Amino acid sequence: MSGFSDILGNEMIKEYFARTFVNGQISHAYILTGEAGMGRKTLARAFAMTLLCEKDGPMAQKPCGKCHSCVQFLSDNHPDVIYVTHEKTGIGVDDIRVQVNGTVQIRPYSSAYKVYIIDEAQKMTAEAQNALLKTLEEPPSYAVILLLTTRADSFLPTILSRCITLKLKPLYDDVIRTYLTDKLGVPRSEAEICTAFARGNLGRAMEISSSEEFGRLRRSVTSLLRSTQSLTVSQMLEVFKQWKDDDVDMDECLDFMQMWYRDVLMFKATQDMAGFIFKDEYKYIREISERSSFHGIEEILNAIEKARSRLAANVNFTLVMELMLLTIKEN
Repeated sequence: MSGFSDILGNEMIKEYFARTFVNGQISHAYILTGEAGMGRKTLARAFAMTLLCEKDGPMAQKPCGKCHSCVQFLSDNHPDVIYVTHEKTGIGVDDIRVQVNGTVQIRPYSSAYKVYIIDEAQKMTAEAQNALLKTLEEPPSYAVILLLTTRADSFLPTILSRCITLKLKPLYDDVIRTYLTDKLGVPRSEAEICTAFARGNLGRAMEISSSEEFGRLRRSVTSLLRSTQSLTVSQMLEVFKQWKDDDVDMDECLDFMQMWYRDVLMFKATQDMAGFIFKDEYKYIREISERSSFHGIEEILNAIEKARSRLAANVNFTLVMELMLLTIKEN
């Protein structure tokens, strides 16, 4: 990673940072918020590297990736970049007092700025946030604090009011699909499924594209869906019970099922597989669409969504699955 040009998507945030560099209007604190895997840390690192780059002049391309500062940064050895570390369970008041408040008055060693990156900042306790607030209220001119979080609403109002909040947006599906096929060599059919599951999250798409567990789950669910006509409700229910015993993610199972039946619905409406997610399941999806009505497919999709809501509300697992499978068999 050498800078913002290497980052996919989030153009508004990249343009905002570019303007701050041009205008010299660097804030003392930013909140980068978005789902895990959407690139919060990548953006924070690109910002810090650009801020500390030594290359100067109106035509300078920052970060240059070659100056002493950039070389130090890329080797994770820059003395003016502090990654605040903490226990998995949370960020306590001592973490902030020792690593931020206790060092922020020490001027930068070699740069104009001193950058603090606090990942998983939503884990800060109220006491830790109040400790950080003392630095945010009267920060040294050279200090820049980056709070990376999946939940900006976990911060105290006083923290939010003293930071500029930048929200990461999901990427377009074609951007993720192209990255998977062109950069990672993922087969097109696999890339379609990974992209659909990622919902605009590149990190998630990359993770599942190389996940053996995800591949096994896909094969298991599609095998079951191909056999819904030949299996009884009791037989299908036993499969779901086994998945539950194996700690399979039921949300992902239901996601697979929804996407499958959306393909069925799309084919029934258009007789075209161009927009398919499960392109390699064309034969089975066509057969299901031919023996199902529009109303029946919609009933199935509604039943899957109801099952998801009921499971989230801790309704009895066996009952929830049985009701969903009955609807699938009837339609």
